Amino acid sequence: MSKTSSKLSRRTLFAGAATTGALAVAGSLLPGARRELEATAAQPKAPERGGGYQLTEHVKRYYETTRL
Repeated sequence: MSKTSSKLSRRTLFAGAATTGALAVAGSLLPGARRELEATAAQPKAPERGGGYQLTEHVKRYYETTRL
């Protein structure tokens, strides 16, 4: 391998780490992020053996849009 490809890999690694860090900071600063996490945590868990389907308003709207 040449030295240029190893430098390129190192640069890519640092760029990826910087991007990941920036996204983590941005995610923690967004005010809606916590509300979404709390809303997700408040939902009941699906049954282990199936039967978790629920006809919600969102599902009803979807079925209404698929009618011909």
